[in-house]
Amino acid sequence: MDFFQDKTVVVTGGCGTVGKELVNQLIYEYHVKELIVLDNNESELFFLTETYRDHPNAHFFLCDVRDEYALTRKMEGADIVFHTAAFKHVILCEQVPHEAVQTNIMGVDNVIRAAVNAGVSKVIFTSSDKAVNPTNVMGTSKLMGERLTTAANVEFRKSGCIFASTRFGNVLGSRGSVIPIFREQIKKGRPITLTHEAMTRFIMSIEESVQLIIDSAMLARGGEVFVTKMPVIRIKDLAEVMIDKLASEYQRDPERVEIQEIGVKPGEKLYEELMTGEETGRAIELERYFVIKPAIMKRFTDIDYSYDGVLSNEVTNPYNSANEPALTHDELSQFLRDNRLI
Repeated sequence: MDFFQDKTVVVTGGCGTVGKELVNQLIYEYHVKELIVLDNNESELFFLTETYRDHPNAHFFLCDVRDEYALTRKMEGADIVFHTAAFKHVILCEQVPHEAVQTNIMGVDNVIRAAVNAGVSKVIFTSSDKAVNPTNVMGTSKLMGERLTTAANVEFRKSGCIFASTRFGNVLGSRGSVIPIFREQIKKGRPITLTHEAMTRFIMSIEESVQLIIDSAMLARGGEVFVTKMPVIRIKDLAEVMIDKLASEYQRDPERVEIQEIGVKPGEKLYEELMTGEETGRAIELERYFVIKPAIMKRFTDIDYSYDGVLSNEVTNPYNSANEPALTHDELSQFLRDNRLI
C-alpha cells in the first residue's frame, strides 16, 4: 500500500470505467502523493473533478493522447503513467479503422515519447485479450500497442523508463458491456439480443482489472505482458442468469423474456484467447498472473525476469475460452453478486 505514497501518478482515460476505478483506488486505497488525470471528454472530466474537489493532490486536465506535446507537459515530474485511454468497441473501430489507429496506436506511441521526454520512471499500457490472434481492428491496434510498449524498453533504454503491458478480458459492468445492455432489455421487456449461443468470453470485474494494473506497476521489469487468470463464461448463460435474477425485479415474467440470436458482428470472435501458442513458450506462471516475456530476448539480456511466487517456468496451455470449463449458472450468479453487478 505504501508503494504509491511518495509518487506522482498520471492516468490517461481517467473518465472511462477502468480509469475511474483506478483513480478512486489510487486516491482512497493507495494514497498517491499526487494524481494527474487526463481525458478528452469535457463533461465527464468536469463531473470527475467535482467528485474529488476535496482532494488537493488530484488534478484533472483536458488532454488527448493524440497530442504528444500536451502529454509531455502534463507528465513533467511524474513517476508512473497508467495508460488506459483507448477506443474499445469492436464494431466502431471496424467502421473507422483510421480513428482507431490514431488513438490506439499513435496514441500509445505519443504516450511513450512523452513519458521519455518528461523523465517518467514507469509506463503501464492496458491491452486486451482481443490482441491475441486478432481478427478485428480493435484487437490489432491493441497488439500494436503492446509491441510498441515492449520495444520502447530497447528504443529508449538510456531513459531508464520501464514499459510493460497488461492484458484484460471482458470487464463486466463497464460502459458498453453486455450487462447494462441485457439489464435495460429485461427492464423494457424486450428480447435479449445474443450474437451467437456458442460465444464464450474471459471475464473480470472492474476491481480485478484495476488490481492487475496496480500489480503490474509493482512487478514490471521491462517489456513484459501481464495476463490475469480469469474465469470463462458462455454469453448465453449470462443472459439466462440475468433473466432469472432480474426479470421479477422489473415485474417481468422470466418465462416470457425471449433470447434472440442476431448474428456475430463484423470482426467479432466466438471465443477469446489469453496467449498465442508461441507466447506460451516464453510465459511464466505466477499465482494470479501469467507473465509473457519479450519475443526477442537477446535485446533484453540485461533485465532480470525473476518474480516472487513463481509457480512454473513452463506454460503449455494458451487458454482458449472455447476449450476452458465455463462457470456454472450458480457460479456465475455468485460472481455477479460478489461484484455488485446484479
